[in-house]
Formats: sequence, structure tokens, C-alpha cells
Amino acid sequence: MPYLLALDQGTTSSRAILFDLDGKVVAIEQKEFTQIYPQPGWVEHNPLEIWLTQLETAQKVIQKAQIEPAEIAAMGITNQRETVVLWERATGQPVHNAIVWQDRRTAALCDELRARGYEPLFRQKTGLLLDPYFSATKLAWLLDHVPGVRERAGKGELAFGTVDSWLIYNLTGGKVHATDVSNASRTLLFNLETLQWDDHLLGILGIPKSVLPQVKPSAAHYGTVKAEWLGAEIPIAGVAGDQQAALFGQACFEPGMAKNTYGTGCFLLMNTGRKRVESARGLLSTVAWQLEGRPAEYALEGSVFIAGAVVQWLRDGLGIIHNSADVEALAATVPDNGGVYLVPAFVGLGAPHWDPYARGTIVGITRGTTKAHLARAALEAIAYQSKDVLKAMEADARLRLAELRVDGGASRNDLLMQFQADILGTPVVRPKVTETTALGAAYLAGIGAGVLSEEQIRARWALEHRFEPGMAEAQRTAHYRGWARAVERAKSWVEP
Repeated sequence: MPYLLALDQGTTSSRAILFDLDGKVVAIEQKEFTQIYPQPGWVEHNPLEIWLTQLETAQKVIQKAQIEPAEIAAMGITNQRETVVLWERATGQPVHNAIVWQDRRTAALCDELRARGYEPLFRQKTGLLLDPYFSATKLAWLLDHVPGVRERAGKGELAFGTVDSWLIYNLTGGKVHATDVSNASRTLLFNLETLQWDDHLLGILGIPKSVLPQVKPSAAHYGTVKAEWLGAEIPIAGVAGDQQAALFGQACFEPGMAKNTYGTGCFLLMNTGRKRVESARGLLSTVAWQLEGRPAEYALEGSVFIAGAVVQWLRDGLGIIHNSADVEALAATVPDNGGVYLVPAFVGLGAPHWDPYARGTIVGITRGTTKAHLARAALEAIAYQSKDVLKAMEADARLRLAELRVDGGASRNDLLMQFQADILGTPVVRPKVTETTALGAAYLAGIGAGVLSEEQIRARWALEHRFEPGMAEAQRTAHYRGWARAVERAKSWVEP
């Protein structure tokens, strides 16, 4: 039986997972890399470190599985989406650190574009808001602030890409500069109707078209990996941004099906089929995926910027836990949050608030507050933020969600998943394979390589645990009202 190799390039680590065609994990490798914070609100990565850690995990996972590289039918790539890399075409050398999706340095530029009346145009064409989260203003910043870069970009010497493009370029030895529709749809430069780069938006931001990658379907042939990297010329046949890949890996193929991925951030996506739903509540319209020869599928998305990262902060910033996994046991030592709410707006608030000037806030502290209450409040904050998004999503799509499929690292936290079901009043279902982001990339590659079908993937989704809501409605309402009050106190803290 052939294998599928998924590269899962995330915000804090690079991972490689080898799957068999049944979607079972054969081997997994992971390597963390450096987080760079040049000043408050700025977040960067070293693109070469991203590439080298990703290559190392891919090499190690093949060794660990003790298979021949030629047994891999195809490779799929999934990635942190809005992070921007700009590099020299001739040498493959980055001209600056990657600017990460969490970075807020372009808040003032977004304010300026909004003041000039451009937000409705960007929203109508791209489905996105004018927010520092997205790639285009980061690219504009690089063109304006790195000496000589704008001139070189105009001459066609530079290549821009989200992390998928950067990996494809390196894996193919510089032969392929491409991205897929799902990643392109996160840039603020991609027209959702034409599925092409939009010349009008490029003109507004002063971005030369020559730096942009070719846009391809999510399941398609992207070229082959240089044999020297992994020992065989493996075809790259599937590419999708991490959240769209997770939606695909969760087999959410029907309109109205939704998933929440609990990673560094939280990302809730609902399939809206071949129809793009425009949000009236601060959610995003985005391309979910496109299979070669088929129309694109769309999704509604709400992004929570800080989810698992709040647990990392408890570990690294406050030192109240030694390992991220310890947070569940600590939080379980108290029956409730003791009236404490933690709003983890460390880099502003995402959907549906979209406030880049909000900052982290803890309210309700008394002399009786302990580190266990803080741990519980941190976990509950993840669930509350997800509820904010889901409420807006149900209203936009005009439907009531039957269940929420969950995945990502924190989905293994039973206390959090039960609280999520309780505060939503909706069942939360966890599949047997929670590595659904990588699995989605592998499945897309399987379809792109012709070794899998959608029907086979649908049949392979399997339930591991179902969390039923058990909280009384009055209690749910009271808890959520407390959260809403805390959020109001976090908003607009930083003065523009």
C-alpha cells in the first residue's frame, strides 16, 4: 500500500506526518522553531529556519517509518496561512524575516485604507476585512520599509509567498512558484468571484503583480520534490491553508457542517458549498478548497487569535505550569473560575470583534484567587471566544449547528471540550484522528494523485468521543454575560 506524506508547517513548529491510505498515522515528527518579537505587537519567523525544520522532520519521519521514499504516492502541504515571506528568485534567500499572521504592525495602514473608504471594496472582492492579520498589508510594509526591495520587486527579482509557496519553491529546487486557492484567498489580493489576483486591489496597495505566485487548485500537481531532499522525486499533489485542510480532514463536505481547530489560535469554519455567504457579523468568506476540474467550495470563518497560546503563556510567561498538558489537571482542582475571566487579547481581538487595539485583561480577581482559577479561566476563554464566533456564524448562515467537530492539540483536553459543549449548548464531537490538519493535506494529495476519492474519505471519519451539553440554560447565560463584560473592558486599550 502506498503512503501519503503531509507537511504541517505551523506557527510554533514544523511537523511531518506519514499516513497510510486509510488515514491512519504511521509516523510523526515535530520540531519547534524560534519565535521573534522585535517590539510589542510584532511577530516574526526566520524563513530559512522554517524550511530547514520542515525538511528535517520530513526526512526523519521517513526514517522512523522504515519505508522507501518511493513508496510515498504523494506529498500534501498545509501551513500557517497569512504569514508572509519575500525572497530572491535567483538565490532563494529571504530579504527579511517572515512577518507572522499574529503581527499587528500594519494596524495604522489598515486604519488609513479604511479612512479612505476602501473597506467595502476589499470586503466585496475578497471576503476579508481590512485587518493586519492578512498578508497584503504585511507585503506592502516590506516593500516600503526594507531598503531597495520595492525597486527589486518591480524588476521581477523577488518572489512573494505565504508559507506554502515558500516550501514548494524550496522543495522543487526553485522550479515552482505557486500557491493554492485557499491560501490565496487569505491575502486580501484575491478575487473570490474570478479566483484570480485582483489588479485593482494590487494597485491600491502598490504591489507589483510580478511578485505573486501562480494560483492552482488545492488538489492538483504542483511539481516534484528534488530527489536529494527525501531520496525520491515525490509529487506534491495537495496544498491548503491549515484551517481549510482541517475542514477537509474532518470530512465536512456538506454545506452547514463545521469544525473548530484548537491550536495556537482557534479557527472555526463552516462549509457553505459552492455559494459564498457574505457575513454581516465580522466573519470572513473564504475559499475552502478546489479539486482539479471542479468549482471551488466556500466557507465562513471566524478566527480567534489566542487559544492554545494562552496556555503557553501560563507556562512560559507566568510559570504556573511546567508543561502545557498540566493545565487540565490544575484547572480541575477548582469547581469553577471563582468569578475570574481572562481575555487573552495579547495581539488584539479577532472575529467577531476585530479590535487590534484590545489587550489581554484579567478581571474578577479577589484575595481567594489561585493559579488554578487562572488556569481554568484561561481554558474557559478558549471556549468563550469560540462561542462568540459560532453565534455570529449561525446567524450569518441562518442555521443551527447540529454538532461541532473538533481537532487540534487542545481538543484532547476533556475539561475544555466539556465546557465548550456546555457553553455552546451544542454537542462537541472529537474524531479518532485529531491530526486533521495534516490529514486534510494528505487526503487532498491523495485525490490530486488519483489514489483516493471524496467518498472514501467520508467513510473514514470515525468518532472517538461525543461531549453532550450538561449546563442549565440560566447558568450558561450568566457565565456568558460575565465573559461579554470582561471583553468590553479589554477593548480599545491601546490608543492608536
